[in-house]
Amino acid sequence: MTAATRWAWAEIDLEAIEHNVRVIRERVAPSAVWAVVKADGYGHGAVDVSRAAIAGGAEGLAVALVDEGIELREAGIEGPILLLSEQPPDTAGHIVDNRLTPTVYTTGFVDSLAAAGARGLPVHLKIDTGMHRVGAHPDDARALVTAIAGHGDRLRLAGILTHLAVADDPTDDFTREQLRVFDAVLSELPAEARDDVLIHAANSAGALAHPNARRSFVRAGIAIYGISPGPGVAEHAVELRPAMTVRTLVSHVKRVPLGSRVSYGLRHRFGSDTTLVTIPVGYADGVPRRLSEVGGEVLIGGRRRPIVGAVTMDQLMVDAGDDDIRVGEEVVLIGEQAGPGGTDRIRAEEWADRLGTIGYEIVCGISARMPRVPRTPGAPGRNIEP
Repeated sequence: MTAATRWAWAEIDLEAIEHNVRVIRERVAPSAVWAVVKADGYGHGAVDVSRAAIAGGAEGLAVALVDEGIELREAGIEGPILLLSEQPPDTAGHIVDNRLTPTVYTTGFVDSLAAAGARGLPVHLKIDTGMHRVGAHPDDARALVTAIAGHGDRLRLAGILTHLAVADDPTDDFTREQLRVFDAVLSELPAEARDDVLIHAANSAGALAHPNARRSFVRAGIAIYGISPGPGVAEHAVELRPAMTVRTLVSHVKRVPLGSRVSYGLRHRFGSDTTLVTIPVGYADGVPRRLSEVGGEVLIGGRRRPIVGAVTMDQLMVDAGDDDIRVGEEVVLIGEQAGPGGTDRIRAEEWADRLGTIGYEIVCGISARMPRVPRTPGAPGRNIEP
């Protein structure tokens, strides 16, 4: 699917990515910033985002999967690429060959990396300080440091990390407790295990709201895309600029009479004659099917228009009242649009609040069949006639 074959696309503002990285760098200095670009850059396009983040000053990148790291290497991206969790043992050779930096927390995976022909491979040791997703028990940290060192020049302990569970809620003392446990582990390791080793704990929320979590570097994920990590830290994210705008064009317009019903199940009934607008995107593109049930809206002509009836796989419908809407007019689902009455914006966080989820899920959910169109300063907009 390309931008030339659809009346819908996700526009990615790469200047916003650069801006956001610079803002975070200034906030966390002297700590460095590594940009988390897993899940195809949280749906924004991993390769373009990585280049923009590096241009903004990111000193490293982080991904979830080996294939995600390989994609960046094949695109010519250099510098450290951290794998955030252990991978299947049979991927060890790919990790070594593509100079990826693995996270480790079991001796089995450590041994797999060494056996894959590693030579001086930097590894980061992850400690579980209470989130209980992945990571080594604090009591096992020393043994794992010994296991890494036991492979001689094959492996090199280059980093020690943990992950924060509730950093998006600054009122919760659990973040402080996690950092206390982390520091206790570090203090109990031999000095040679801590010399010239990168220490990192902060995700986006930790980076923005918890100064004590800013160590050698912060792992900035959702914040580099201009989305708040959560309501509890929203005040710390006001300088960030959303990077994704989801646009489409009106594909059909009709007048419908009072009492008409619309879409599957005919659950919505019109209380007056109205203009019904069809938009050529649906839940297969990442617009949640129940968005209309929770007050979802789009922007047309700078005005909010309610989504009516069930969102279908490929299309959704909008009530435009008595306004004169034409086929081919621009529609914004997520992002900003100007109109005669001013400019309005629908944010990913707004969808998330309505749907009871988080902004991460919204942008990651914009599907691959929605073409990504990168925007850089001075680049022309996209204009397709339906």
